Amino acid sequence: MPTQPNSHRLRLGRTSENGRAYLITAVIHERQPIFSDWRLGRLLVAELRRAHDAGFVDSIAWVVMPDHFHWLMQLQDNNLGNVVGSTKSRCTQAVNKMTGRRGPLWQTGYHDRAIRDGEELLPFARYIVANPLRAGLVEKIGDYPLWDACWL
Repeated sequence: MPTQPNSHRLRLGRTSENGRAYLITAVIHERQPIFSDWRLGRLLVAELRRAHDAGFVDSIAWVVMPDHFHWLMQLQDNNLGNVVGSTKSRCTQAVNKMTGRRGPLWQTGYHDRAIRDGEELLPFARYIVANPLRAGLVEKIGDYPLWDACWL
């Protein structure tokens, strides 16, 4: 059962817009810290990069935390639900294959925030990459291996 009872409703009545920037957050099922194992976190990183390399999104910044990820991206040639769903699904397959685990990896749904035209993206990117610092996982962002931003 999802931690958020209505998480499956997050996308109802919403549309995605090519060219629009979005801040995406997706959470691991029951907030298990799966990505504390950085080898598993790198599997999600590979899927974020795959979406970028395929031209579905322009990734601006992302961070993979132990039990969730944040992804600031500009949607290009696809539907937001398809991109996020495919990324989560491919990651689940890779994690399950590497670990031999079964069952759900992600909570149902995800949270998205469309960035308004004219809104600066840099503050969102800074918020994203500072997550490991705020969580006390590292003292310097450079010590955390699972993040990236297009400005670096």
